[in-house]
Amino acid sequence: MGRATHGNSPSGRKLAWVIMATTTEQWVLVEMVQALYEAPAYHLILEGILILWIIRLLFSKTYKLQERSDLTVKEKEELIEEWQPEPLVPPISKDHPALNYNIVSGPPSHKIVVNGKECINFASFNFLGLLDNPRVKAAALASLKKYGVGTCGPRGFYGTFDVHLDLEDRLAKFMKTEEAIIYSYGFATIASAIPAYSKRGDIVFVDRAACFAIQKGLQASRSDIKLFEHNDMADLERLLKEQEIEDQKNPRKARVTRRFIVVEGLYMNTGTICPLPELVKLKYKYKARIFLEESLSFGVLGEHGRGVTEHFGINIDDIDLISANMENSLASIGGFCCGRSFVIDHQRLSGQGYCFSASLPPLLAAAAIEALNIMEENPGIFAVLKEKCKRIHKALQGISGLKVVGETLSPAFHLQLQESTGSRERDVKLLQEIVNQCMNRSIALTQARYLEKEEKCLPPPSIRIVVTVEQTEAELEKAASTIKEVAQAVLL
Repeated sequence: MGRATHGNSPSGRKLAWVIMATTTEQWVLVEMVQALYEAPAYHLILEGILILWIIRLLFSKTYKLQERSDLTVKEKEELIEEWQPEPLVPPISKDHPALNYNIVSGPPSHKIVVNGKECINFASFNFLGLLDNPRVKAAALASLKKYGVGTCGPRGFYGTFDVHLDLEDRLAKFMKTEEAIIYSYGFATIASAIPAYSKRGDIVFVDRAACFAIQKGLQASRSDIKLFEHNDMADLERLLKEQEIEDQKNPRKARVTRRFIVVEGLYMNTGTICPLPELVKLKYKYKARIFLEESLSFGVLGEHGRGVTEHFGINIDDIDLISANMENSLASIGGFCCGRSFVIDHQRLSGQGYCFSASLPPLLAAAAIEALNIMEENPGIFAVLKEKCKRIHKALQGISGLKVVGETLSPAFHLQLQESTGSRERDVKLLQEIVNQCMNRSIALTQARYLEKEEKCLPPPSIRIVVTVEQTEAELEKAASTIKEVAQAVLL
């Protein structure tokens, strides 16, 4: 047999592979050179700049070590001894009103004992006088004996008692809605309800005078907030039209963006009633949802105390969600939301105050049920409250240096300075002097308090006047004349 050819030997195959690789590299190099000649000039310049920039980054120092000298042990100890941490909170004056309490002894009902002095109470939100009602107290006492003091668990963890379900059923029937849900803390009710529905990317149109609980709910929702002027429906419609134009530019996004209008039935900060009929028209015109906070108007407005919907004769189904606390007219603690069943049931899964707070103590639920019984048995009580509100509103007109702010139907309204001194601190001191002198004359008043650094739209300083059905005509006249005399002495 003949000898194997050189091409079939291992050394031959290796040589062929080297020749092929060299040829390939030469061909690639030729293509690169050809591409270089054919490339546009701006392309070459850009690549050159990028290469130079990369080289610069590779060889340049990104930082310089700070020159330092080693400290001795003694010097280190001296520095540590001299160092003072920043305060955890800013310094607060000992004269701050929040640190100086008025101590109440006994029930804050019609007559109240403050700092040992008995006064006529124009400061507590006991509108219907049920706080010290014998029937309400008897119901609470019977519940206390049956269930104990508290619940020690949220509603989902053995915190649901039969009395809670009874109260929810009673509230839903009273408000003529499908379902109701109760919370153990009034402030947390609307503050939990808003973020349960409105999420990041949704849009909320809210009145500038909205209370602090609404503001906290909006903050927790992380939604896009659009403020309209207080009770200004033209300004609200302007914002709704602007949003409608934006939606037309991006219809895909608009389809998944929810729009809410959040208002109060009777505003805590102004004592004014929302124009609900106009709001309902705008709701349907611009396809938004209405959340109505009725903590002041529930148990006050309407022939049967059902709130601003009954006051205006609005179908309650036109409102997507109604919330209110039970700490005013019902003289209990906590709050509730009511509406359609599928809306309310969502809060049982997503309402933070409902899911994570211990449920309402049964004795307070029982007290609220009995308060509802009294409201239903005595519908004339709301007309009595309305007349007393009108009487003191009229009596307080024409006070030199002060103006009345709020509706004549509102049992909680404000006295503000006609002209500010130019300093909020001085305004507060003047109003507090009026409060103090009225207290000396046995009329208990209070200033409206705000977290000034937290408020979105800080209201001006004011004295808040609260009317209840228990106050007699003589006491209303005495309060009005006392306020007039004291204001004249302090302000003139």
